[in-house]
Amino acid sequence: MPCHRALRWVRRLVWRLIPLVLLITAPLAAQQPSSLRNLSPDQVRELLRTRPDLVQLLQARLGASGLTPDQIRERLRAAGYPPDLLDDYLKGGKAPSAQMQGLENFRPETFRAAQAIGLLSVGEADTLQVIDSLQFLSDAERFTVDSIRRHFADSVRADSLGDSTFTAGRLKRFGIDVFRRFTSRFQVAPNGPVDKNYVLGPGDVLVLILTGDVEDAYTLDLNREGFIMVPQVGQIYAANLTLGQLETQLYTRLKKVYSGIGRGANASTRFDITVAKVRNIQVYVIGDVVRPGGYQISAAGTVLTALYAAGGPTDNGSFRRVEVRRGGQAIAALDLYDYLVRGINATDVRLESGDVIFVPPHGGLVDVTGRVTRPAIYEIKDSTTLRDVLQAAGGLQPTALRQRIQIHRLVQENGPDAPRAHRVVLEIGPDQLADAYGPAVPVQAGDSIVAFPVPNRRSGFVTVSGAVWTPGEVGFSSGMTLADAIRLAGGPRPDVYLDRVLVTRHAADSTRVQLHAALIDSTGRVAENLPLQDGDEIRLFSRTAMLTDRYVVITGAVRRAGRIHYRQGMTLRDAVLMADGLTDDAALGQAEIARLPEGGPSPTVTARSIKVPLDSSYLLQRGVTTPSPSSADVPLEPWDNVLIPRRSDFSLVSTVAIAGQVKHPGRYPLETRTDRITDLIQRAGGLTDIAYPGGVEFFRAPTGLALVENRRGRIGIDLPRVLKDPKFRDNLILQPGDSLFIPEFIPVVLVDGAVNSPGNVAFTPGKSLDWYVRSAGGYAQTADRNRAYVTQPDGTIESVNRKFLLADDVPHPRPGAVITVPVHNPALDKPSNVPTIIGTAAQILASLITIIVVAKQ
Repeated sequence: MPCHRALRWVRRLVWRLIPLVLLITAPLAAQQPSSLRNLSPDQVRELLRTRPDLVQLLQARLGASGLTPDQIRERLRAAGYPPDLLDDYLKGGKAPSAQMQGLENFRPETFRAAQAIGLLSVGEADTLQVIDSLQFLSDAERFTVDSIRRHFADSVRADSLGDSTFTAGRLKRFGIDVFRRFTSRFQVAPNGPVDKNYVLGPGDVLVLILTGDVEDAYTLDLNREGFIMVPQVGQIYAANLTLGQLETQLYTRLKKVYSGIGRGANASTRFDITVAKVRNIQVYVIGDVVRPGGYQISAAGTVLTALYAAGGPTDNGSFRRVEVRRGGQAIAALDLYDYLVRGINATDVRLESGDVIFVPPHGGLVDVTGRVTRPAIYEIKDSTTLRDVLQAAGGLQPTALRQRIQIHRLVQENGPDAPRAHRVVLEIGPDQLADAYGPAVPVQAGDSIVAFPVPNRRSGFVTVSGAVWTPGEVGFSSGMTLADAIRLAGGPRPDVYLDRVLVTRHAADSTRVQLHAALIDSTGRVAENLPLQDGDEIRLFSRTAMLTDRYVVITGAVRRAGRIHYRQGMTLRDAVLMADGLTDDAALGQAEIARLPEGGPSPTVTARSIKVPLDSSYLLQRGVTTPSPSSADVPLEPWDNVLIPRRSDFSLVSTVAIAGQVKHPGRYPLETRTDRITDLIQRAGGLTDIAYPGGVEFFRAPTGLALVENRRGRIGIDLPRVLKDPKFRDNLILQPGDSLFIPEFIPVVLVDGAVNSPGNVAFTPGKSLDWYVRSAGGYAQTADRNRAYVTQPDGTIESVNRKFLLADDVPHPRPGAVITVPVHNPALDKPSNVPTIIGTAAQILASLITIIVVAKQ
């Protein structure tokens, strides 16, 4: 399943990369005949169904075209499409609902269909194709797209592909990634509000509302001749007028028809003129931009609208001077840093159809690194200062060193022999860094500005560790003494070691000096109250830490055996309580304590044994809560090892199980310690008529070495002989947990392993292992004939014994047996002695022949 998910992801990524490939190969596609871009009517309908943005654009185009519905139908017929293909989108028609589908419905040919029916120009199709397809990509997929674009850099402009957003390990141009956000749709809504300075043009739709004496509303289309037709008023020229200027003309013209029209508070009729639908204009974005070309944008759009559509400046483009040209003249210049740094769009220029937005190459660049909010590469003007650059970088961080900023400047000099270039370092001192933006020092192209961090060095504290209540750093002040520091650290703990306090001091040459002091008592009074210095390290020691962890050990018939921390005055009864009491099999009478010999262990004596009384008062769980005055309570010493003995005759009720072909299968308790297999069968009512004693399975829970040697715990027994002779050795004494299973008669032998046809073979009396193997197709080529074996139905295992020149010792399986033929393993082979045997036989044969020949003579 993970493989299928990965395949689906790759398939989706391939579909998402198709628009990019078309973008790369656009120059080649432009050379193909236009007929290759034509699509069928069904494809056009699918395009309009799945692309609501194109539907909106289509309706706007149809409304601004000035064509009648009949003219549009005639053009569709001439292009080879049904004449009613766009009837739902003509004025007065109701377009079908178009919900944006997932990217699975996106296909690059939809843009070709838009071109084929005249909705989009080639440049518009390429623009929508790139922006709309890439806006759905994840970060990982967008990185892949960027790599592919670099791969095809020979087919398109190299500078239009550079995107330092994906550049790792180096600074990026400030603002470069703002226009590269593929999800950015900086488009003005076609029915959005406009201000009084909006310049009207053909394609705009106005709404005139009259209130007062006359209540009416009119929708006014601004036609291609530049006029609007106002009912009862006539034509009014509105093209190239601002909305405010048109309002002034309307006062004059409407007053001639509606006498109540006026501007004052006493007017009985008022009117309001608004733009209901904004026209689209064609602008051109050229220069160092990502996607240069022509773009259809709203007439209410700005220079930023066109730049977002074109992907913004490239790495080589300028952010400080974006020019707007009209009729060959530069009418305005936009500094994008005002927008990027302060959010100000300072230009008041209204774009008109045919305007050119030109992005020249960038000016001088400076690098800003270190502790600033936005480290990046910034473009400067001739008058830019260090303060301007740091403001664009967001200012210094709180962790920046306010006493030092460096400017690394490239200096070009003309020497006597040849020109040379080198860098000099300019220091900006603390007297010039009063705030986070620095002084107004001029900067030059190629400068590198470095803001240094505050050094990671601390002062003004001493460290107190060890036997105090709140160890750690405490603030240092002039005149502080050792007693002051100990008091600020919470004071000494009661187990503090009084005779020595260490004070470590750092000398001027970075070496350490050890000073000593002592405490008078545990209150913190110091015998020699040393004056401290900044950075001193004080350590107090704990007497508890110097003590060995003393314990006693209790084992035997207790509920929780193990080590117990020794306390002064601990007794045997305390140890039993801390071990959760005695178990039910505890033997009362006496306990044994192993104690270190007096004077400590010697080479010959490591411990001495002490017998102590253990009476019923230790059985706390049996209701005896208060020991009698005569009860023994033995004091313990550190390192004592207490043993509570167990009763050898104590045991709980144990059971064994019998199943299979017995009259009363089930689990039976052991009545005596000498119950045997025949006793269990007899208590189960004996065997049934179809029981097969020879296939008995007897299991015993493995323990110790038996667990390693026989994980199944099965023991082979000869039950038929046990039933005939209960004194036979296989009539085992039962143990708790034993189980006995007696199957029905099994008239087959299973042949398994390296044979040609593994499976069951009907049992035939007297047949050997080899006979059954031949009945199963014979030994396989990989079989190890010398290590074949039989597991008899009673669990015993018999193996073959191959002999040279003598008959093989081959076992005879019984009904229900399993024959196993292992695969040959060369590592288990032993060196063969066959050549030696053959040589010996040859010598004996030669000797016999010699004797016979001599005897005949």
